[in-house]
Amino acid sequence: MRSLSDIEEEYEFLEGDERYRLLIELGRELDEMPDALKTDATLVRGCSASVWVYPTGEPGRLHFLADSNAAITKGIVALVISAVQDRPASEVAHMDIHAALAPFDLKNQLSSNRTQGVPNMIALVKEHAARIAAG
Repeated sequence: MRSLSDIEEEYEFLEGDERYRLLIELGRELDEMPDALKTDATLVRGCSASVWVYPTGEPGRLHFLADSNAAITKGIVALVISAVQDRPASEVAHMDIHAALAPFDLKNQLSSNRTQGVPNMIALVKEHAARIAAG
């Protein structure tokens, strides 16, 4: 998975439909999430499309499997995941993920339907990080 800074660098040079294509491409780069993990327990509430996020990884480090049934939404999911993937849980627990995603200006680039679940996904990631960091 690409780093958030690499994605941002590419995103800055793109406009309109090219940005959508980049998001779709990012979604395709996510690790495969087995269908068995796409359950009500891993479903992110508040998203217009179905989004599933499942934490995996080694102790102290965050790694997520994620998927969506909508291509652009899956790209947004990939963007959020790239901000935290494989980082120490203690770092993510204190990280301002909203600020990390601010350069992408998602609220102005995408419809509100596509971004409405982002705060819920960020909250889920941060809760998981805090739980792991606390031991």
